[in-house]
Amino acid sequence: MSVFDAIIGHRQVVDLLVGELASPSQAYLFVGPSNVGKASIARIFAAGLVGGSDDDLARRALEGVHPDLIVVAPEGRTSITVDQARMVVSAAARSPLEADTKVFLIEEASLLNDEAANALLKTIEEPIRSTRFVLVAESEDDLPPTVASRCRTVVFGRVPESDIVEGLVRNGVDPDQAVRAARISGGRPGLAIALATEPEVAAFRDAWLGVPDELTGHPGNAYLAVRRVMTATEPLLAAVKRRQEEEIAMSYGDNVIPKMVTDKHQRELARSSDALYVTGLELLASFYRDVAAAQFGAEVQNTDVGVTSLTQILPATAVRNADRVLDAITALQANQRPQLALAALFVDLGIDA
Repeated sequence: MSVFDAIIGHRQVVDLLVGELASPSQAYLFVGPSNVGKASIARIFAAGLVGGSDDDLARRALEGVHPDLIVVAPEGRTSITVDQARMVVSAAARSPLEADTKVFLIEEASLLNDEAANALLKTIEEPIRSTRFVLVAESEDDLPPTVASRCRTVVFGRVPESDIVEGLVRNGVDPDQAVRAARISGGRPGLAIALATEPEVAAFRDAWLGVPDELTGHPGNAYLAVRRVMTATEPLLAAVKRRQEEEIAMSYGDNVIPKMVTDKHQRELARSSDALYVTGLELLASFYRDVAAAQFGAEVQNTDVGVTSLTQILPATAVRNADRVLDAITALQANQRPQLALAALFVDLGIDA
């Protein structure tokens, strides 16, 4: 499908999926970090499964107006319920209405509660020949092993910065701005696209790379640093929210917005927030990595950071601090509040400042 050409990065995965369209499995599970594009590619792939060699059918499926592509979304903010799963089971037993294949796309499969997952298990395991499933989650561990093991897993990684820059420029973004957006996206094309036209991306990166110079042995300075990086994050989250509002305006105009859509956008915003804080911490870890590299004569990643900043910390301390930062990423991913995780980290880093 030519629509795959719009995807930024993931060329090996896309080539694999194009080949799969000719002889698809019964069920697929797309896994990888948030904002890397797996949900967008899943929708394109699902549309291709419905359309087959008929481009018009595939286009209608991609636009969400084909009856044989059924998107299963949470009814509330927290889960896909067993009642929804039973409706899928019932619908999966019926033949397609127009196409040769009916596809169920579950873009937030991690929100399947245990009862719902168990209700779907037999249908995923033994569907009728004309039915396919495409599930999307961040990890196989988000689903019961009985469900994940019945799916063909397709793994999405982060996208190289150069690929993101190339994709943004191809979409009309100024090259310098494309570089800035790619740098803070952490290999996540979805996040880079949302931030591609925001001038605040440079301030975000500067705020995080400037943290080590702000830290002293005084806890008060650590809390000031937390405030600065959180303040630098706010306009980028606002940009993500504006993009969501533009999508709603285009899709619904003055009509009532379904609660399902607003709930989905709230979850997307939360994931974008997590991704930005993780990206910020990765920038901070890269600073400490550069400290050690610079003092041992190796190449540095952040070539715009001054030499003075890279020589005020001993290499052994820098390596230890990088490990502390990576531990903070783990704490964030375990759902610790960003403000608390960052405050604890910055106070800890300040002890060796």
